[in-house]
Amino acid sequence: MTVLAVDDSSAENAFLADAQRYRRELLAHCYRMTGSLHDAEDLVQETYLRAWKAYRGFERKSSVRTWLYRIATNTCLTALEGRNRRPLPSGLGQPASDPLGELHERHEIAWLEPLPDEPRADPSDPSVIVESRESVRLAFIAALQHLPARQRAVLILREVLQWRAAEVAEAIGVSTAAVNSLLQRARAQLDEVSPARDDAALAPDTPQTTELLDRYISAFETYDIDRLVELFTADAVWEMPPFDGWYDGPADIVALSKFHCPAEGPGDMRFLRTMANGQPVAALYMRNPQTGVHEAFQLHVLDVRTTGISHVVAFMETALFERFGLPAHL
Repeated sequence: MTVLAVDDSSAENAFLADAQRYRRELLAHCYRMTGSLHDAEDLVQETYLRAWKAYRGFERKSSVRTWLYRIATNTCLTALEGRNRRPLPSGLGQPASDPLGELHERHEIAWLEPLPDEPRADPSDPSVIVESRESVRLAFIAALQHLPARQRAVLILREVLQWRAAEVAEAIGVSTAAVNSLLQRARAQLDEVSPARDDAALAPDTPQTTELLDRYISAFETYDIDRLVELFTADAVWEMPPFDGWYDGPADIVALSKFHCPAEGPGDMRFLRTMANGQPVAALYMRNPQTGVHEAFQLHVLDVRTTGISHVVAFMETALFERFGLPAHL
């Protein structure tokens, strides 16, 4: 049952029907706050339910969109109370792993999740501006997870949504001075966990990105893993939650792929292409030796830079394939 079916009140239902146009950007907002696609979907639904209940008291001192963001932010803050952050393996504070060592799964950790991209609408639509690629890139979302929830909210509202400090203060119930202090601390923390890079990130639809993705997929599908060395930057990182290790540099990434990949030769791996977090995704299907069918295996979210592929997060959660609209097998 959707929230539109909760009551037959025409005013509230008309409001919610109109407010649905903000659903995608609210989903991105809740995802930035939580690092979880699943949690974000639930929190957007809760946001609409709270808005429906409070609609008669809405005084229209702000736009409906701003009002919904305020509700969504406070819904997220409540939900995050007492919860641990959602990390990637490289954010656990442990050194890079031995690519020839044992792999350790950590299902007790709530890992960061990817966010599927959707086709963009009219570029003049504010939601397109709000959901800019940089504001949902995995590296940024992972860095946000290091911040306490209130700092996270302030930084997102101020620097992603471009709200004034007074608007943020009113939204989360603190003083303007407190907002400025929280923002300063959040920026300092982000600088520590996510230092600026010299090479710029490339959009997923540029010719250079397409060429690198073609070569990346070809190396795996032809089982010519050594070719991967040519594609990665010198400081490239590979990680694959729920395994808690991370791997540093092209040589270790290639060694890991050779030593631990269940493929045995050309044709064992096939890929479909999609996008997540404003980044290219190579969805890997591994051939089942018993049935010969290629089955969903990993979602590779690539960070492509002007100097090469700098980061791959290979998500092992095959349930994500359905969330991305991808088949379970080929």
